[in-house]
Amino acid sequence: MKKYGEKAQEKVHEAMHEMKEGTLKSGRSNKKVTDRKQAIAIGLSEARKEGGKVPKKKEKKS
Repeated sequence: MKKYGEKAQEKVHEAMHEMKEGTLKSGRSNKKVTDRKQAIAIGLSEARKEGGKVPKKKEKKS
């Protein structure tokens, strides 16, 4: 069984492409994203908002 759906893969691919071009911006601060992991997180977040098959975020233990 796949962990991520096609929409999630597509969104991550788009986010990575934007990061490499230098056009991907982070949320409120609107700063340029340079970290690969952050680009992946942004892509998954967008896919999650659009209803793609993406596992839920892990909760922080305090």
